[in-house]
Amino acid sequence: MASDDLCYTTATEALAKFTSGDLSPVDLMAAVIARSEAVNPAVNAYTYTFYERALEQAKQAEALYASGAETRPLEGIPIVIKDFHPVEGEITTFGSRMFENHVPEHSAPTVARLLEAGAIMHARTTTPEMAHAPHCRSDLWGNTRNPWNLDYGPGGSSGGAAAAVAAGMTTLADGTDGGGSIRMPAACCGHFGYKPPFGRNPIDRAYPRESLLHYGPMTRSVADGALMQNAMAGPHADDICSLRPKLEIPDTLEPIRGWKVAFSMDLGYYEIDEEVQANTREALEAFRGLGCTVEEVDLGWDLSVLDAWTTHWEGLFWAAAGHHYPRWKYEMEGFVRRLLERGSQHSLSRFYQCNEVRGRMYETLAPILDAYDILVCPTNAIPALPADHDIENTDLRINGKTLSVANWPGDIYVQWQLCYPFNLVPECPIAAVPSGYASSGVPTGIQIVGRTYDDVRVFRAAADYERARPWDQRRPPL
Repeated sequence: MASDDLCYTTATEALAKFTSGDLSPVDLMAAVIARSEAVNPAVNAYTYTFYERALEQAKQAEALYASGAETRPLEGIPIVIKDFHPVEGEITTFGSRMFENHVPEHSAPTVARLLEAGAIMHARTTTPEMAHAPHCRSDLWGNTRNPWNLDYGPGGSSGGAAAAVAAGMTTLADGTDGGGSIRMPAACCGHFGYKPPFGRNPIDRAYPRESLLHYGPMTRSVADGALMQNAMAGPHADDICSLRPKLEIPDTLEPIRGWKVAFSMDLGYYEIDEEVQANTREALEAFRGLGCTVEEVDLGWDLSVLDAWTTHWEGLFWAAAGHHYPRWKYEMEGFVRRLLERGSQHSLSRFYQCNEVRGRMYETLAPILDAYDILVCPTNAIPALPADHDIENTDLRINGKTLSVANWPGDIYVQWQLCYPFNLVPECPIAAVPSGYASSGVPTGIQIVGRTYDDVRVFRAAADYERARPWDQRRPPL
């Protein structure tokens, strides 16, 4: 098998070949490293790399398979870990000069579980400063670009992870999602991403009880997403909100013939790019072809949703990082500094009023999820932002209409994606899957929203959709 073909082997395929002896973990890791060295100068998806150590670990995995000894669920599979997730003993910068030499004494629970399951970390992936932006650039690590078209960004904040998966630089990647930071980049880069429901996967101890934030998988296939999700999920002592008992996604995901699919193109208040709309309708036709009925619904949401999310997100940021402000405000990126400053202005009463908006959102969403098996909507309102787009000072145009930074001060940075509303109803599991390609060559995507805590239903829908419209046939022109 050619080395580039190896780089696009899924984890599910690789594990089967490791067991049969048709593929060596060393050969897979060597191919992934070679691909990374070849394309990362253009993509810029990595912060730190661990190539020599990863090859040594791959040799150990190879010996295990050769001996017939018991192997772990992800034994020998290459993985990249977002440079926002603490890894014990490894520099974790959070994309910020504040943490340029920070070495955590613990690993995030999901990271520890992935590595304990046998996955081999060969690199850390880029993120914007403190993972608080929908693009993927920072003063510390530069600008990450979309492998499908280097003039565009991969989305954020898990942009390096998404770019690495799309470019064949890794087999698996992890991400965090507080307002779309898994789903947004997955759509921009054309692969699978999963935001689990609140509590399904433990979050890091630095954010206790934070319902907006989710750790999840980013993979080339739904089956690989299930492999990762099964490794990450379950109760953990670091997170009192992590759920018991652990839920396992089954190996066999049954077809969804006969299901009722609800869809909303705009969630009630977005302007959606015409190419995104066309690709979304093509995706809906695939669900009809799977034997589903598809009906449009009205969620009745409005711009109060945007205000609630930005209030919560900025207030959370100030609470978590505001104590760094006096020392570092002149060394932070301007966008990050102003996020903190806005967060410092939110009152406790306004912060709590976000919950009232969240309650009203679910009042209209719950009857829809009761009447339908899943809800489908676009992931992003446009295919992707240009890599050099200034989200704070540059107007955004969709279908010839202008979303002006003068009219949306500080908030326009998330109004090009449809992900953040669902972080306000975080008990709903959501998969991001590709829907097609824009004329720029950049992929587009849809979200599959499930009933609260019904992960398996979302994986069933994503897997059946993948069988109908496989997205692994095309690769970025790198």
